[in-house]
Amino acid sequence: MNPRRFAELGGFGPGSGRFFGPGELRWALMALIAESPGHGYELMSRLEQRCGGSYRPSAGAVYPTLQQLDDEGLAILEIEGGRKVFHISPAGRTEVDEHGTEIAAIWARADQRGEWGMFRDPDATEIIAPAMRLFKAAISAIAHSHGDPAVIDEVRAILTATTHKLQQLKMDAKRQHRRRRSRHSE
Repeated sequence: MNPRRFAELGGFGPGSGRFFGPGELRWALMALIAESPGHGYELMSRLEQRCGGSYRPSAGAVYPTLQQLDDEGLAILEIEGGRKVFHISPAGRTEVDEHGTEIAAIWARADQRGEWGMFRDPDATEIIAPAMRLFKAAISAIAHSHGDPAVIDEVRAILTATTHKLQQLKMDAKRQHRRRRSRHSE
């Protein structure tokens, strides 16, 4: 699949559809502003970073929401260095505190989906088809075994061994990358 098309479809992994439910973008932006004031683009960048790249905020969603927060007195808009910087108001701080559980759930979902953000990397798309074939073969073997525990155990063992081997490959690649980087910085 074309990497760009894959990203347009929402990527891969749990909840690859719509990220925010009704009112949640508003709470997320208020929480970010409560952590530290920021202008629109900065808040968009912080939001994308907080979501591990699994959500890319659009100006068409963020700026009207920021304006609404200002209109409602939940954020205070100040011009600093020619930029519109949003600060949390006392009423906004109260709302963030009152919705702490919901905001924590948003960030937990962001952390979970962020783990899958790596699938948006064009290099990752090179292995998606073979990985899906492996997944399909494992499911097919189990389905055709009609629940035979020996087959299920063997499939599990194969997948576990493969996972461990890939994790070791990842660790080796990270070590090699660090060594190369340290040699270049000397």
